[in-house]
Amino acid sequence: MNNIIETILNHRSIRQYEDRPLTEEQINTIVTCAQAASTSSYIQAYSIIGITDKETKRQLAQLCGNQPYVETNGHLFVFCADLHRHHVIGQMEGKDLSTSIESTEKFMVTVIDATLAAQNAALAAESMGLGICYIGGLRNQLQAVTELLHIPTHVMPLFAMTVGYPLHESTQKPRLPLHHVYHQEKYNQDTKSYQQQLQEYNEITASYYQERTQGERTDTWTGQMANMLSKPTRMNMKEFVEKQGLNKK
Repeated sequence: MNNIIETILNHRSIRQYEDRPLTEEQINTIVTCAQAASTSSYIQAYSIIGITDKETKRQLAQLCGNQPYVETNGHLFVFCADLHRHHVIGQMEGKDLSTSIESTEKFMVTVIDATLAAQNAALAAESMGLGICYIGGLRNQLQAVTELLHIPTHVMPLFAMTVGYPLHESTQKPRLPLHHVYHQEKYNQDTKSYQQQLQEYNEITASYYQERTQGERTDTWTGQMANMLSKPTRMNMKEFVEKQGLNKK
């Protein structure tokens, strides 16, 4: 096993950081590594906004659901799906690109491009001994986030990433078994075996929570997912995305 694989397998979310900013060299390295990720048809349809201003971080922490680590970290990155530059390209080249820019396909490309870049950034940061945490709560109040960060049409903030020096190492949550995630040749639609695999995973997660909380929690994964998905959230997402001039066709 090499160092890259060890870094990947050692991943865990970090939510408490030292009061110590990243250096400009560290930030530039993380962003450059993000840019090295694969991009569909060379479209490079994403942007990254770096946040160091304490007041901006404080406001974002509130908008993300009062998550303190959004405010207190070494650096905050906001990853955006971005076709604004491609709108500008249309103006530069004298071509109407609106049909492509507003299509579902190109919206998917922007989300995939941004996510690939973010995971490269995460791996780069962790390889430096830093910790990271993805912040999906950025989508709780997208209009307010968009206004705060002066985000133009054809751009959508997708998620944030906190990066910094961990105060302590957190525990690592067990993932689904490989044989449940990896299907050979075709998708496994044997419901009985599928449910059995999930039940086995429930036993693993229940044991994890029991040990982590000294017996106060014995959550199963399927129970967690059923409870979460039974309460729909962010149901205005489609309306907001279309308002930004994306995913309209």
